[in-house]
Amino acid sequence: MEVAASASPPVCRIIDYSKFKYDQEKKEREAKKHQKQSKLKEIRLKPNIDPHDYATKLKQVIAFLAKKDKVKVNLFFRGRQMEHMDLGKKVLDKMVVDTQNAAQVEKNPALEGRIMSLVLAPK
Repeated sequence: MEVAASASPPVCRIIDYSKFKYDQEKKEREAKKHQKQSKLKEIRLKPNIDPHDYATKLKQVIAFLAKKDKVKVNLFFRGRQMEHMDLGKKVLDKMVVDTQNAAQVEKNPALEGRIMSLVLAPK
């Protein structure tokens, strides 16, 4: 292994390659421990949610955002609830307003089949 290439003559030393590879992997593993990977947490709601239940879910969302995790809020429509999309949209808009201090909207509310979803990212 070459130690000092700029020296005249270049300085080299003989090493155990398997030990060298092991030390490199160990350093990489140690570096990974100190990295923070943000996770995507998911909250499930329904359009006719009770105010107290909504407050509980809001508290969970804020806790996830405080831990620097992204939050995907899924609002499920069942049966005849599909005719009242405006109620679901109001719930998600209220969630955006209530979390505006802790989060920013990464993906606006969009309907995918029977699920309306919203993604919030921490500020």
